[in-house]
Amino acid sequence: MLSGNRGEWTETYVFLKLLADGKLYAADINLNPIEEVYYPIIKINRIDNGRSRQYSLNGKVIIIEGGKKEVLGEIPIQDFKNNAFELLTLIKKSTGRSFQLPAIEKFLKSIDISTIKGSKQKKSDIEIIVHDLHTGLKPELGFSIKSMLGKDATLFNAGDTTNFIYELIGPNIKTLEIEKINKIIDKPKIETRLKKLENEGYKLKFHKIESLMFQLNLQLIDNALPTILSNLLLLKYLGVSSPKLLDLLDELKKLNPLGFDLSKNHPFYEYKIKSFLTDTALGMTPAALWRGQYCATGGMIVVKKSGEVLCYHIYNRSEFQEYLLNNTRLEQADTTKYNFGKLYREDSKVFIKLNLQVRFK
Repeated sequence: MLSGNRGEWTETYVFLKLLADGKLYAADINLNPIEEVYYPIIKINRIDNGRSRQYSLNGKVIIIEGGKKEVLGEIPIQDFKNNAFELLTLIKKSTGRSFQLPAIEKFLKSIDISTIKGSKQKKSDIEIIVHDLHTGLKPELGFSIKSMLGKDATLFNAGDTTNFIYELIGPNIKTLEIEKINKIIDKPKIETRLKKLENEGYKLKFHKIESLMFQLNLQLIDNALPTILSNLLLLKYLGVSSPKLLDLLDELKKLNPLGFDLSKNHPFYEYKIKSFLTDTALGMTPAALWRGQYCATGGMIVVKKSGEVLCYHIYNRSEFQEYLLNNTRLEQADTTKYNFGKLYREDSKVFIKLNLQVRFK
């Protein structure tokens, strides 16, 4: 039996839904469809257990073997509409981290699909050939998929590689009872510890990112990003504002830690954070070398709670970036899992790690 979590079943829903609709609409900054901007779908390519399949639209869905170009079957579009609707209903009703949907599995097998998990050979979640009405071309575009059907999706996942290290600066560092601070568990735990230190005259100075790969990736996007993100993290963990990126950026601009000339209202901080969010959405991860080449060459597909499927294409980059900035927040991950939030000594100095994770709100 096929089993998957909400995200994996949602990727299958997008596959069925796009073949049922035959077009993919672009979204504005508020995640509403732009009626005059859409991409007619020619076919969707899929790798299933190492087998290449093409699902081509021509009055019906024609299944083609990827290598020999042999036609394996022809399925009415209505079948895709019916099963997309049923799958959406079942996903909304589902409970548990992983679940089976026998009724949908039967249809998937009839269209030569034996797995719902994405191919490890592809970094994007879905590969679509569209008719680009702007250029007349028929490019193959890779999209990442974010779902609003379950809990808020993560844009940038936490890990040991996303820890930012700060040095504690202040009086009596050598005699500071760090275990006494680390034993503070009043919620919010990290905020309470940091405010205790602040009240005793200590400050945190950004030292480095634990992962050199991640630090270099950020510097490739913009040399100021490690410092900017380190300041946003401090504001978040100190509870200075809500964790929404827009609110944190407002506070950051007041502090202006990089000393930018803001007299002419240049959006220095917003622009750089938008670049980080965009590269994250389209392929940058903290642990792998980032060369600035987008894995999701088309952009990002968002599945709304209603089941509507919309996209942010790299062509409407401005709307895409505004959506990312307006709809993301910093979130605290599990402190025990990623080993952060506690003071520690190293070479007579005291440090603390704070972790970066970005989630849609």
